[in-house]
Amino acid sequence: MGLMDKIRNEFIDIVEWLDETNTTLAWRFPRYDNEIKNGAQLIVREGQFALFVYRGQLADGFGPGHYQLVSENMPIMSTLQGWKHGFNSPFRSEVYFINTRPVTDLRWGTPQPVTVRDPDFKMVQVRANGTTIVRVVDPPAFLRQVIGTESVVDMEQITEMIRRNITLAFSDMVLASGLGAIDLQGRQVELSDKLREFVAQRVQSFGIGVDAVTLSISLPEEIQQAMTRGVARGVEAGGFLSNVGDLNRYTQAQAADAMLAAAQNEGGGNAMGAAMQAGMGVVLGGQMAGNMQGGMAPQYPQQGYPQQGGYPQQPGYPPQQPGYGQTPPPPPPLPSQQQFHVELNGQAAGPYQVEQLRQFVSSGQLTPQTNVWSTGMSAWAAAETVPGLQVLFNSPPPLPGTPPPPPPAQ
Repeated sequence: MGLMDKIRNEFIDIVEWLDETNTTLAWRFPRYDNEIKNGAQLIVREGQFALFVYRGQLADGFGPGHYQLVSENMPIMSTLQGWKHGFNSPFRSEVYFINTRPVTDLRWGTPQPVTVRDPDFKMVQVRANGTTIVRVVDPPAFLRQVIGTESVVDMEQITEMIRRNITLAFSDMVLASGLGAIDLQGRQVELSDKLREFVAQRVQSFGIGVDAVTLSISLPEEIQQAMTRGVARGVEAGGFLSNVGDLNRYTQAQAADAMLAAAQNEGGGNAMGAAMQAGMGVVLGGQMAGNMQGGMAPQYPQQGYPQQGGYPQQPGYPPQQPGYGQTPPPPPPLPSQQQFHVELNGQAAGPYQVEQLRQFVSSGQLTPQTNVWSTGMSAWAAAETVPGLQVLFNSPPPLPGTPPPPPPAQ
């Protein structure tokens, strides 16, 4: 190799970046000890941005295009190197290419549940996850805050930082919204846009923009079960059900709540048996009410016998009185009884009727200091302070099989 060939190899003619990945965010041009010659070609492709750094100071930047590196195109570099009248010799400079294309399908999730104050279930812990789309929108800020002296920066190096900021932004958004757990889950699409704004505020100092954030909120299993049974709607409505069909469904849901609470109580076998009996009773009662409402009185038509009121009447019999043999009207719905929610093992359970709570008193699950709440109460209160429950602690019912007390002496 001749001397002139060696000199030519030490000078760089073309500066460009051919990115074969979709996850590399920044790449430093490998200049090594070579110098960039006067009039070299700079090629910046779509979705890229080139930055020149001279002795640790940020110099000129170039967007997509084809450039010839002369003093007219590099005003900042000319000032830093003292090119008052242009330059004719090669120069030393570091060149960074920044990827400005969007990076999609970055998944995130809350490592720990976020506590939400809920009007129906007190304090509820919710989790969230989703995906986000980010891109570099401020290359100089990204160079200062993220790249530093790295020669290559890929998405994996900043993924944890973005996930952490999304988790913190989700907590801030939940606190600012003031919504309960059920409302949060029902407005996920609307809240996704708000979450994107919260995240963008947190990562803009790194030169990163957020194009979109998807949000999926998960409620605890016990809350989902309550929503499936319709108990949550009953708590919100606070009123009483107007027809026998709704009453049947409501009492069946109460029976299921009682049996579930007893089954989850360790050592509460007696309470579980009593709750199951109470549940079977209300279900059978609902079925009987349905039969009476549907008019299931049997009819026995016989050929040759005149019919009156659905029952046969033999010839010669006196006329039947009006209403005889007709199906009696169903009884009116039972009056609404006050329902109570109970704090069991740190969680809200119920609602239960007073007779169902009597079983919890017998098993020791309900004490005078247990917190309870019912429609119309402003806040949770100890059971012994609620007038409707004081009878449970003042005069417990006799055990089954106990003989009645003897009559007083004459």
